[in-house]
Amino acid sequence: MNPSPHQTPSSARGRGRLLILILLAVLAGLVVLGLVQRALHRRELVRETQDSAIARVVLIKAQPGPATRTVDLPANLAAWYEAPIYAQVSGYVKMWYKDYGAHVKRGDLLAEVSTPSIDAQYAAAKAHYEVINARYKLALITTQRWTALRGTQAVSRQEVDVQAANAAAQKAELDAAAHEVERVEALENFKRIVAPFDGIVTSRLVNVGDYVNAAGGNLNSRGAIAELFSVADVHRIRVFVSVPQDFASVISPRISAELSVPQYPGRVFKARFLATANAFNAATRTVTTELVLDNPDGLLWPNSYATAHIQAPGDPNVLIVPTSALIFRAQGMQVAKVVNHHVRLETVQVGTNFGMTTQVLSGMSLDDEIVANPTADMLDGDEVRVVTPTRGYNDVKPKDTEKPVPNVTSNDLRRVGAMPPPEENSPDDQAKPGERGATASDSAPVRQEQGQH
Repeated sequence: MNPSPHQTPSSARGRGRLLILILLAVLAGLVVLGLVQRALHRRELVRETQDSAIARVVLIKAQPGPATRTVDLPANLAAWYEAPIYAQVSGYVKMWYKDYGAHVKRGDLLAEVSTPSIDAQYAAAKAHYEVINARYKLALITTQRWTALRGTQAVSRQEVDVQAANAAAQKAELDAAAHEVERVEALENFKRIVAPFDGIVTSRLVNVGDYVNAAGGNLNSRGAIAELFSVADVHRIRVFVSVPQDFASVISPRISAELSVPQYPGRVFKARFLATANAFNAATRTVTTELVLDNPDGLLWPNSYATAHIQAPGDPNVLIVPTSALIFRAQGMQVAKVVNHHVRLETVQVGTNFGMTTQVLSGMSLDDEIVANPTADMLDGDEVRVVTPTRGYNDVKPKDTEKPVPNVTSNDLRRVGAMPPPEENSPDDQAKPGERGATASDSAPVRQEQGQH
């Protein structure tokens, strides 16, 4: 194709150079733009890195200690008095008269034991006593006669003293025979098994014809020894609670307890302090504490299991902080206070550890703001940035609106499960469209359910 007659070679070369210059300018602009953007991105990265190096912390304040301390511990119930009754004589059971659950008075007959050998010993002891008594009477008369002849030539003084000594010896033998009669008579009385105090028969391990051993109760077919009866006085109940060492400070005459037992769900029994061992068990590190409660209706039985809800006065003057806010360092236990967005580590003296919370005896006040969860590498003077805590996180004490769950039965649980859910009136609790993944399709059934209820 031939060039246009109006286009010269020099003008074509000029346009080519212009295009090259434009392309070079565009490339230079792109390079400059890339360098500028890279510098801006680098500056932004440095700023974000420096900002990320500053720790984000949530601040909390210490709370006053509770006015009342509570702890739930397992407890064992025991009778006010409880005694296993064994046999004191050997023989065969003639008859028993009180069975399980029988109410007895002190001295009531529980059973009788047939002891022919003891009956024979009793008769022999009484006969021997009569023989010794007759000898003593004869010796006494003889002594009186010889004493009357002391001033005459018929008897000597030596013979008079011999007769007096013989009478004294007969008197001693008479006393020994009387004691033997009393001993066998006591064994005769042990043939009658009686109640030692007012109470209830909680066990009867004997039947008519059983052989009972004076060495230790009822000898069964396998040779084991067991008591004949057990009698318990249940007009009062003793409650034994093993209190851990961490809670031993609450033990005092001022404590009280509410007992709940499985057989009476929803019912509470009041118990009061009676005694404490004042020493820990080396194996369990617990101290045995004894409570007592009246049981006039006999509803509570010995050897039952219960849960003791112990209440004791607290000390509101002692501060409470979450255990997670404490830092264990070589200097001791510390907390991280925040002053002008900088950390100040303060050494504190801690008291009782309650698990989630711990007492602080000294080193901080109610107005001090401390870090809720300090890190292990946090140092004194570090700059921090305070952020808003998550709702419900690191709460030291529950809200006033929260109430403890009462004792409920299975019927109550079924009734609660059948009830509709409560309506949420708080605008903070309602999900807005686009938040928390809520959509129009998700909210429609909810509005429909609320309209039905």
